[in-house]
Amino acid sequence: MSEVRANDILDAESRLAQQPRDARPELRLWLRMLTCTTMIEREIRRRLADRFAITLPRFDLLAQLDKSPEGLTLGDISRRMMVTNGNVTGLVARIAEQGFVERRRDASDGRAQRIVMTDKGRTQFSAMARQHGLWITELLAGLDPTERELLMGLLGKTKASVARATTERAEAAE
Repeated sequence: MSEVRANDILDAESRLAQQPRDARPELRLWLRMLTCTTMIEREIRRRLADRFAITLPRFDLLAQLDKSPEGLTLGDISRRMMVTNGNVTGLVARIAEQGFVERRRDASDGRAQRIVMTDKGRTQFSAMARQHGLWITELLAGLDPTERELLMGLLGKTKASVARATTERAEAAE
């Protein structure tokens, strides 16, 4: 990304402050958070594709399975990844073709399938996860430890605010 374009992206939220009709600080904050998330996600997607020939959704699926060595049902994966069962079914099929996961019958419910990471999947994911951690460290290197802790606290407070507003809205609708 050229220097001019990077500055344009980073300054878009600041330019909103110059426009009285859009000068709401909450809107500027939301756009800044969205821009940061989009920039990080775009770079991680690119690096995963270049280095490991894998997509971010496949990486995310492996990350969920890594946390659950006994495997997960399609419904579990869908809930954890916040995507539809249809999306998960296609995602599992494609990553199974790579030999990273396999389907097994659920011992407690013979009708259900559990998706389990293979040895090949664990080996590959371990390398990907290590590299992913290094990339995130690199991308956030401009923040010192105190700033990171402050940002974590503020984002935690933001998350709680959003959860509270969402819950209050849902309760009011009932």
